[in-house]
Amino acid sequence: METIEKLLGSDQLLMAIKAIVLLIICYVVIKVLRAAIEKLLSKSRHLDASLKSFINSAVKVLLWAIAVMIIADALGIDTTSLVAILSVAGVALSLALQGLLANIFSGITILATRPVAVGNFVEIGGQCGTVKSISLFYTCISTVDNKIIYVPNSDITGSKIVNYSAEPLRRVDLAIGTSYDSPTEAARKAFFAAIEATDKALTEPAPFVAISAYNASNIEYTVRVWCNTADYWDVYFGLNENIRRCFEEHGVEMSYEHVNVHIVKE
Repeated sequence: METIEKLLGSDQLLMAIKAIVLLIICYVVIKVLRAAIEKLLSKSRHLDASLKSFINSAVKVLLWAIAVMIIADALGIDTTSLVAILSVAGVALSLALQGLLANIFSGITILATRPVAVGNFVEIGGQCGTVKSISLFYTCISTVDNKIIYVPNSDITGSKIVNYSAEPLRRVDLAIGTSYDSPTEAARKAFFAAIEATDKALTEPAPFVAISAYNASNIEYTVRVWCNTADYWDVYFGLNENIRRCFEEHGVEMSYEHVNVHIVKE
């Protein structure tokens, strides 16, 4: 012991012992705090797993940074200059990684506010597809033709998001033109027959059929049918096919844009 004191000096030895004790205390406190934070995060149902992992990592770095400052102060190191150096380094790093940090904070925003979730069918920046995963940097979207698109999170938070899966029901809207020679009642019967023949079309809310416009070449009908969100495309395509068949059965002529020319002889 005397040899150590001669080598280090009594003050330096006490300072080293104090630093070791503080290190042990900080280690224990950090373990306790991290365990408590992990327990709180595990109980939260609104936070994504990626966000929970990011929060855990950020808390760990922050706590150890505080521990280093405490130990440095105990060793007599001027922490003011250390803080200043770290601040300058932090500013320089944030400027260099500006785009990356924007994606990270956008990812946190998406995971916390949940405008989209994994499994949702969405339209983002003109791209449509099913959300496969949401990370802190990119959101992965699978398109209907099986392309994988990685969209930067900053692009998502800065653009309009259309979430087609957010509600349990969706409405199929069609605009169909019939000939002026086809009676309205016959057309309505044909439309409702087509709706009734369409699998997965809901009766509540009630289907809607009405004349929406008198165009130059046809009478336009608006057809609105509700369905479960997952059944949208089945109802959409099935209804289109059934309308054509029911028009033939009810003697309704489907019309298109055309010009009638009448030649009058003197």
